[in-house]
Amino acid sequence: MDNLALKKTANELRKGIVTATFFAKSGHPGGSLSAADVLTYLYFEEMNVTVDKPQNPERDRFVLSKGHAAPALYSVLVLKGYFPKEDLKTLRHIDSYLQGHPDMKHTPGVDMSTGSLGQGISAAVGMALSAKVQNKDFSVYTMLGDGELQEGEVWEASMFAGSHDLDNLTVIVDNNNLQIDGTVEEICSPYPIDEKFKAFNFHVINIDAHDFNQIRDAFKEAKATIGKPTAIVMKSVKGKGVSFMENQVGWHGKAPNEEQYKQAMEELQRNGEALI
Repeated sequence: MDNLALKKTANELRKGIVTATFFAKSGHPGGSLSAADVLTYLYFEEMNVTVDKPQNPERDRFVLSKGHAAPALYSVLVLKGYFPKEDLKTLRHIDSYLQGHPDMKHTPGVDMSTGSLGQGISAAVGMALSAKVQNKDFSVYTMLGDGELQEGEVWEASMFAGSHDLDNLTVIVDNNNLQIDGTVEEICSPYPIDEKFKAFNFHVINIDAHDFNQIRDAFKEAKATIGKPTAIVMKSVKGKGVSFMENQVGWHGKAPNEEQYKQAMEELQRNGEALI
């Protein structure tokens, strides 16, 4: 895909996020929207995944460590063809296979059940180690929120990954600087994020989360890095793509009402038309 196609796909992904959270009347649109661009690149350019064989042992793995951003993961899986678009409207509904957090036992394309912050990266490190032990060639990618970095388990997993030279692991930090109660600096600052990962023997790349040239270059650099895991620290905008949600902490875990849903979808529709 060229950048224009990626932008169009990311815009459709954002429509899916807004739709899913509106029909659920709950969920986490802000941090899902901030992650939309990198998820688009991962699933449509970077990762070796086979939709017809979701359990292919040779596939690359993705672990959404910030599991509350499930609407973003579900939306990209829809666009990739894992399940129907209409099913996004069942998010968080009783008996739906699209739960509020990813569930590997019920949702096609989900590689790890997540939700308790810190545990996703731990599972991803285990997957990467497993590939090394078995001499497998697959790569493992995991996405964390910046607020999630306040969990001690994140750094235990990072220490292990760096100590075991897991160069098949790429950690992506969605640094939108907002968590449920305010800015990450106000709550419990994880800064400087890049220097912390460097201290755990990671190769670190800082990028703009919404620039596909930078995203592409970062993953190429990660793939070429030998002997240590990579951390891509991406500066993002919470609520990206919906004007009234951007950089607003209140949209961490709140669904749009009908009027807001219509406005958001109209904005995204215009954004898509502008890309034609």
